[in-house]
Amino acid sequence: MQGRLPTLSDVARRAGVSYATVDRVVNDRGGVADKSVKRVREAIDELGYVRNVAAANLSQSRTYRFAAIIPTGTNQFFQQLRAILEAERIRLLADRINLRIEGIAAFDGEALCERLDMLARTGIDGVALVGTDDDIVARKIAELRAAGIAVLTLVSDAPNAPRDAYIGIDNRVAGQTAGRLIGLCHGGSGGRVLPIVGALSAPDHAERLEGMRETVTALYPDLAIAPVIIGRDEHEIVESKLRPIFENSHDITAVYSVGGGNAGLLRVLRALPADQNRPIVVLHDIVPQSREALENGVIDAIIDQRPEVEIANALNCLRSIADRRPPDVADPILPAVYFKENLPPPQGRETDAHPADAPSSDGARPASKSRVLKEIDQ
Repeated sequence: MQGRLPTLSDVARRAGVSYATVDRVVNDRGGVADKSVKRVREAIDELGYVRNVAAANLSQSRTYRFAAIIPTGTNQFFQQLRAILEAERIRLLADRINLRIEGIAAFDGEALCERLDMLARTGIDGVALVGTDDDIVARKIAELRAAGIAVLTLVSDAPNAPRDAYIGIDNRVAGQTAGRLIGLCHGGSGGRVLPIVGALSAPDHAERLEGMRETVTALYPDLAIAPVIIGRDEHEIVESKLRPIFENSHDITAVYSVGGGNAGLLRVLRALPADQNRPIVVLHDIVPQSREALENGVIDAIIDQRPEVEIANALNCLRSIADRRPPDVADPILPAVYFKENLPPPQGRETDAHPADAPSSDGARPASKSRVLKEIDQ
């Protein structure tokens, strides 16, 4: 067989079984005695046979069945993810990949489990979901994997869940990056940092918050961290909690928003009196409202997780697992940090905001001052 790759017929001869038996073992269709399975696998190893996935799929007229579960609501980042997935869904039909896009309420572990049950009954090959820190979700992921369904976490991991892979940025590093940006902007002076999260049960939010705290505590001891605002990624909740803070106290010198609901934050910032210094503000993700705020000097920096890369990596990984190959998992995605000066041109992924999430123009005003980052050798 020198000079050519081994075939199924070669494996069948070496194992002493029929071609049909080898085909059933290689394509995992069952119905083969254990001793025959063992002989086939030994022959595969001895010959170095590599399964031709494309040929197998073509002969079986196989269609991949994947699903993505994305939180619904006014969070522009998740609206952006859905838009990217929808564009991929249409493109992938030509490759015999059926991508189903599902929506559930954010931070709702029970709703996520119910949707996973429903999808499992439809016979999907794999699912990508935004992870949560819920025991019921971890158990449900274990059930799906035991049933042969691939499970990826996307954007946010699921601690203690036996998922196949996590696709996204290192959220702790992202928080550390935000902490350093905020510290540099203070230029060695004291201040008070106000964190805003959607929910501490969201691992990405909790990890970003912890990363920011680690860096600020270690490198900028003159900065204090205010009690965390929990906004559920809802702009009305964020606004209602922030307004009294800024109306009754002027000691907040920086805001770090790790998730959604930023339309409420922006409305509060735009309504600040002209004689009140605006705090340093760091947000996540380039979406229409954050882009506009950065361009107009209402915020100072955006940490972007490059969602197109996340989606592409997730789909490649799901396909690898469905083909019974090792998960095609790259290193954690490196987030990009953007200021007004290096903000990239708008792309198709930046969909229009949901009307309820659009920032209000009432009380809009330019930033009270520009901020210059100074390099400090730490």
